[in-house]
Amino acid sequence: MSEAEEIEVDKDTANPSKAWERIRVHQQYIKGPHLDPSTPITEDKIRFVCISDTHGKIERSPLRMPPGDVLLHAGDFTMTGQIKEIERFDSYLGFLPYKVKVLIGGNHDLTLDEDLGEANLRSFGIQKPEIETYLKSRGIKSVKQMLSHALYLQDSSVSICGIKIYGSPWQPRFGGWGFNVERGKELLRKWQKIPTDTDILISHGPPVGHGDLTGGNNNVGCVELLNTVQKRVKPKYHVFGHIHEGYGVTSDGYTVFINASTCTRRYQPTNPPIVFDYAIPEGHSKEELLSMEKGS
Repeated sequence: MSEAEEIEVDKDTANPSKAWERIRVHQQYIKGPHLDPSTPITEDKIRFVCISDTHGKIERSPLRMPPGDVLLHAGDFTMTGQIKEIERFDSYLGFLPYKVKVLIGGNHDLTLDEDLGEANLRSFGIQKPEIETYLKSRGIKSVKQMLSHALYLQDSSVSICGIKIYGSPWQPRFGGWGFNVERGKELLRKWQKIPTDTDILISHGPPVGHGDLTGGNNNVGCVELLNTVQKRVKPKYHVFGHIHEGYGVTSDGYTVFINASTCTRRYQPTNPPIVFDYAIPEGHSKEELLSMEKGS
């Protein structure tokens, strides 16, 4: 990273509402709209369908999933990461028609956080020895391997038809949930892993100022994440969730920010999926999706 690109911890990192009040006056802030899901899908673009924070509700919900090529899920697909929840969700993914499904974890997906202590898991009714016995019976080493119908990203990337996607599950510490990291230096270290050639960033938590306003009218997003997105990585799209009441689309004039939370503040799975089209880079085609297809 060159000196001009280096991101430092913001002086107001612990007070994101104050930070956003200061930052906002110096940049564009544009609200939606987003692409109509009924818009025809063309061969020169990939149609991405974005959801997040489904919390085990979408599997039984009448919510209509629109046509598309690739599904992006920004985490919290369970309530607490119980084995039965993950099995049910993975089975649901297998029935969805998208050629590729990309998934990250969220703070509710506790068993995906391999660094979470046994005491934390027990507080949510999860017994680590039972998880280990289950995995051994399946011949797998981690809960992540249960997600057989998705590409699971955790501080990692995948290229889909030349479009580079990076996934990160972390968010500012909140209670005893999973993937918690302290604001400031610790979170910034996570964001420093994001490659500068990322086209689509998926994080569970939002950046400050975009889709991060709570019902109490407080900004709770990460200041360092916004600075990383705007000053260093500059992806075309940033997809996230975590703050259910922040659902919707905004833009700073370059990056489109999508809070794709499916569940409302009251955990009702009624927010429609958000879709966008991404032009396929030269030298690539939709035929590449066929070799990546999982769960067909």
